[in-house]
Amino acid sequence: MHDLRRQALESGKTVSRKARSRVASGANSKSNSALNSPAQSRAASRNPSRRGSDDDDDYLSDGTAWSTNSIDDILNSEDADVPTDAWKAELHNRVEQIVDRKRSSTEGRAESLNAYAHILMARFAKDDIEGRIGELLPSILRSIKSETSERETVTALRALAVTIVTLDSDELYDSASDLLRRKVSDSESTQVKIGAIHALGTAAFFGGTSEDDLEDTMAFFLEIVESDGLSVDAHDEGSVVIAALEEWSLLVTALDDLEAATETAMEALVEQLESADAGVQGATGEAIALLYEKSYTPIEDDEVPESASDDEELPRGTQGNLYVKRYTVYRRQDQLLHTLDALANASSRRISKKDRKTLHSTFADIRNTVEKPTRGPKYSTAIDQETGFVYGGRMKVKINRNCEVRIDKWWKLQRLNALRRVLQSGFTLHYDENEAVSRCLPFSMSGR
Repeated sequence: MHDLRRQALESGKTVSRKARSRVASGANSKSNSALNSPAQSRAASRNPSRRGSDDDDDYLSDGTAWSTNSIDDILNSEDADVPTDAWKAELHNRVEQIVDRKRSSTEGRAESLNAYAHILMARFAKDDIEGRIGELLPSILRSIKSETSERETVTALRALAVTIVTLDSDELYDSASDLLRRKVSDSESTQVKIGAIHALGTAAFFGGTSEDDLEDTMAFFLEIVESDGLSVDAHDEGSVVIAALEEWSLLVTALDDLEAATETAMEALVEQLESADAGVQGATGEAIALLYEKSYTPIEDDEVPESASDDEELPRGTQGNLYVKRYTVYRRQDQLLHTLDALANASSRRISKKDRKTLHSTFADIRNTVEKPTRGPKYSTAIDQETGFVYGGRMKVKINRNCEVRIDKWWKLQRLNALRRVLQSGFTLHYDENEAVSRCLPFSMSGR
């Protein structure tokens, strides 16, 4: 329901600021091949077989529109010959191509969906697509359902996710959820399964859902984790399990009370810490830290806590507010801490040097949270001389000169990562202009 989604997202004050006139979206494409002027560029076919990814934005269509690399030129151009709203015309063309399926090819649709998603990441285009969603959404869903090619399906899933975040509508989950579940379960493509998991998580969080449906979606993701992917015919596919862990963790941030679900979840998560996949281990550890964080909440003004023992003080947050433990997350915490210590100091040669460094850093933070749940990622015990409080989380994301997002809680990190998966390098622009994004993460002005 709309009210539930609003409640889940409203974690801080919403701010509207004048957006920057340009957004650097070059990170979405690594192609440096020379192009003619936008009006003259034409297709030169490239391999469409691999997954549509951050680096996959230069695939050219059958000549009916500009390449995505040229769209970067439109989005960022300071050339006086390029109209400032040229991207709007290109977006309109891409919408027409997506909707008019009879006159399109599989490769052409894949490129149009890719370019459409690319523009929506780099520009907040709600007003430009809202009036066409009645035609646009069924066509995107048809590209997902038919699965004519892996590339078309994966780009359609990505287009669906960014459309959901752009529109901020409470009607999209019901339209897409059944199809997305079927794709996760039935597709023979691992990349389609991954894309469908991420699109389903995005739809459940941003697309309007009841609490019952949200919890049902979480159970679907957790079953994937518990079965090592077997429940969706992807046994031991680490990338599928990681996607399920990521989206399950995102949905956890939307719920206030996790006590009933925590015991079952922890059994599955602790088991996944033994995975041979470092990515699965990392995503699992972050989910565990999130559950510990959720088990502590600030003390209410009129609450008299069941006092800690005489030699134990109630924990404080970074701003000095007292927190109270509401329930026990895991009864074998000593055993869990031992496992986390081992991961924080892993030295096995079977783990790459890069993965080993990531595990050490991540699991040191995770262990810190399990032991002291009010401490988030990258927590520092140093004292801020201006406030007199500890610095706490030192992770920050700069939005503009006056605004930054402090990622001092695991729930904030999960939401940030989810938004970056969908919006990629357009995250900061959407934070400025898209209320659905700015509601997700509280901000601080000028430094704090």
